[in-house]
Amino acid sequence: MWSIAFPGFGQYLNGKYVKGTAFLALEFIINVQANFNYVILLSFHGKILDAIKYTDYQWLMFYPCLYFFSMWDAVKDANGGKGPYSFLPYMFAAFFVTTGLIFSSNLKVFGILLGPVWLPMLLTFPGIVIGLIIRQILKIIFKNQLLHE
Repeated sequence: MWSIAFPGFGQYLNGKYVKGTAFLALEFIINVQANFNYVILLSFHGKILDAIKYTDYQWLMFYPCLYFFSMWDAVKDANGGKGPYSFLPYMFAAFFVTTGLIFSSNLKVFGILLGPVWLPMLLTFPGIVIGLIIRQILKIIFKNQLLHE
């Protein structure tokens, strides 16, 4: 799961060098254009309003989809994720993180403004869990349909 560390690393480990380089280049471009490293630094220092101010949301909104697609792709290329709907936890995680990013400049959790790093990170886990639940439901539905045909 090297893609957790950096999009593209999982592809390198799977011998998919062109794809890995493409993911790595996209990550670098989005990271720089969105000021993401500086925003992370500000967030870790508790300077949430500054983090919001320096975030380029137009660029940063690409990051969750790239990040989670890169992870799913690396797992798939390593012969994982063979089951039906294996992409759903990754897809819902990307959706929830992107949604969190959209509302991160003004949504407070228990009265605390979490900003463009912490709120999206917090929403990763519900996205994964909902994706897993929906995957299981779909597997049951379509398994039952096949049995009744």
